[in-house]
Amino acid sequence: MVRVIDMHCDTISELYYNHRDGGNLSVLDSPLHVNLEKMEKGGYGLQNFALFTHLERAGNRPFEYCMRLADTFFTEMKAHTDKIGIVRNYGDIEENWRLHKMSALLTVEEGGVCQGELAFLRILYELGVRMMTLTWNFQNELGWPNQKEQTESGNTYYVPDTRHGLTEKGVAFLEEMEGLGMIIDISHLNDKGIWDVFEHTKKPFVASHSNCRQLTPHPRNLTDEMIRKLAERGGVAGINFCSAFLKEEAPDTQEVMSAIQDMIRHMKHMKQIGGIEVIGLGTDFDGIENPVEISDASKMQQLVWAMEQAGFTSGEIDAVFHGNVLRVYKEILS
Repeated sequence: MVRVIDMHCDTISELYYNHRDGGNLSVLDSPLHVNLEKMEKGGYGLQNFALFTHLERAGNRPFEYCMRLADTFFTEMKAHTDKIGIVRNYGDIEENWRLHKMSALLTVEEGGVCQGELAFLRILYELGVRMMTLTWNFQNELGWPNQKEQTESGNTYYVPDTRHGLTEKGVAFLEEMEGLGMIIDISHLNDKGIWDVFEHTKKPFVASHSNCRQLTPHPRNLTDEMIRKLAERGGVAGINFCSAFLKEEAPDTQEVMSAIQDMIRHMKHMKQIGGIEVIGLGTDFDGIENPVEISDASKMQQLVWAMEQAGFTSGEIDAVFHGNVLRVYKEILS
């Protein structure tokens, strides 16, 4: 069984909403895409758990909202220390695996939770956050996502934004994150902002859950030039299982199945452009509303078989499933 590292899921948010509304779902055995039992069955070594903060839902207190999510994370993880351990550095990952336990790495999806305050960023680091996206789908103090447009029928779609770069505060956050040892995540950032990250950083960074724009023309995906430059930097892009980022034409329905062959198609293209070393996994489980052929974390080994059938070597499969991400984590999470 090939060990799995997944750079992004929204499981903590789903558990938080459930608990807030009086439910009692557990990270151990919930019916969500990701739970500890499914992770064990699927061969997981490490799961990044995102504190996904929707700025409109959080109102004028996004940091406080994020702290409630963090409380859910710590409560759930500490209830199951026999199965999973929270990691703050690379050595913690190795120690958990030595003890035959899975690892949990805490991330934040939406740099706006910091409200432009470097002090809040440092607090997140002290709590154990080791990766953060600069934006989600809203403008914040750091930068912009790609632009949202609306058709006459009322449907929304996104177009690349090549005009708005990172703010001065956004650049300051890059410098602080690199200094702390927190991994910069460019998923959800607009095109100009991504190029600003390349310009103002020196270390590897990631696109935790983004695919290839050449194959699926959604601006959440990376252009070939971005993939090539990310590979040159030593970074990694995680294959996202959402159908809107996988299909040849970005679907406008949540009923479109995310097929394994589409994941393979994006992997092959990414390998051709940036080499096998740039590819990782970023499922976006529990943030996906459409059906997925790999229906949950327990089925991840189906992707191994499909990659073998598509001609990927065992070494390449290991690299995609864990090796490439581990390389970045070992360098940044000292």
